[in-house]
Amino acid sequence: MKYFLFIDDIRNPNFESDIEIKIARNSDEAISILKEFGIPNQISFDHDLGGDDTSIIYINALTDYIIDNNIKFSKEFKYYVHSQNPVGAQNIISKMDSLLKYFCE
Repeated sequence: MKYFLFIDDIRNPNFESDIEIKIARNSDEAISILKEFGIPNQISFDHDLGGDDTSIIYINALTDYIIDNNIKFSKEFKYYVHSQNPVGAQNIISKMDSLLKYFCE
């Protein structure tokens, strides 16, 4: 299933997409969506998801999911970071770029 995953505890997506948008308000919801629907075609990340929760937890679960299922991202996969936390945003970019380097078709 093609879908766009928007991870943010407060904001809603302010754009339209030609594929279904699924919203996760925390890392647990994002991980549940991953388990149910597989790897999204696009992801937009907020870093801070309330309390100690961050999107890094989701990225770690995504990494495990990819390794456990021996799958890769499609060449069309894209991710965005809309977090207002500059350090958190850089952490997301670093982790996602590394993940894509090794697990993209």
